[in-house]
Amino acid sequence: MPRYFLDLYNGDGLTVDGHGQVFDSRERLRREAILILPDIIRDEMIENDRTAITVKVRDESGRHVFEASLVISSNWCD
Repeated sequence: MPRYFLDLYNGDGLTVDGHGQVFDSRERLRREAILILPDIIRDEMIENDRTAITVKVRDESGRHVFEASLVISSNWCD
């Protein structure tokens, strides 16, 4: 089974996945990429009013095969 690398982009820049993971299907890869976004944004949202996180998945050859993003913003209404 092929290995995929889930690199993270946020306001601080890029965090490269140096280990990668093996997935038994494209759907399982897609789900994992989406599932990690809320956990990451939860920690970062506390410090910022707007946070955007993107996971870009690359295959073993370095080709980007999937991308998912989550953006959260907050502000006071008064």
